[in-house]
Amino acid sequence: MRRFLTLPRLAALFFGVFGVIAAGVLVFHFFWVTPGERCEARGNWYDIETRTCATPIYIPDITGRPPGMSRAEASKAKGQELVQLERQVAAERRARQEATDAERARVRALQGK
Repeated sequence: MRRFLTLPRLAALFFGVFGVIAAGVLVFHFFWVTPGERCEARGNWYDIETRTCATPIYIPDITGRPPGMSRAEASKAKGQELVQLERQVAAERRARQEATDAERARVRALQGK
């Protein structure tokens, strides 16, 4: 009676599985790990799932607020700036209305009413 798993077949099966696993590790390292190491060496971020090398963006460049300023501080400063602009617009409207009223009064005086 001959057995299916003899020592030579078992050794060949073991080395075949070992070779496939070793090749898989090399492929993973070559296509996923090595590009990540190169990307991170340049100071970028690497996403291993999508194999994307991305440049980090400095948050103050996006938000426009000075470095070191918290979100609450920036919001408060912008709120104060908006209040100041609203007051300025209201003062300009009042001045324009007063100038209009003065011109109307002058025209009425000239017309003799």
